[in-house]
Amino acid sequence: MHGMFGEKPTSLDGYLEFMSMVMFTAGISHKVVEAKWDGIREALAGFDVHKVAAMTPDDVDTLSGDRRLIRNRKKIEAIVENANTLLELDKAPGGFAGYLASRGGFEAQVADLRRNFRFLGPSSAHIFLAMVGEPVPQSDDCAHFSHRGGGKS
Repeated sequence: MHGMFGEKPTSLDGYLEFMSMVMFTAGISHKVVEAKWDGIREALAGFDVHKVAAMTPDDVDTLSGDRRLIRNRKKIEAIVENANTLLELDKAPGGFAGYLASRGGFEAQVADLRRNFRFLGPSSAHIFLAMVGEPVPQSDDCAHFSHRGGGKS
């Protein structure tokens, strides 16, 4: 992983990578996801948010059979949809980081993430916020992510 856990990504691609990591890890061992991460990154165009957002249903079909990925079609579809949502929310003053900051405190950020993004529940939203350097309450859910870096900077 590139970057550091708890460090704000310097590009929208980094936010997409962190969000995707949290999504892929839901219900699967983080060790499996970590072992496949380079292949996942390659299959998903380096998490280039514009390229991922432009993926078609045919692209998703291809990715659903790609052994580099964790082949969960619903999660792959969600990553494409979430890339589009990130692009929309990045239009806010200050970009996506400004958008997140404008949501208020932790509880409001979690509620907003859950409302706007697929495959982000309470725990995964908490982990995502911690990964991107937002202030969050202490949680054991984040422990297995803290030893390694995160998304693109």
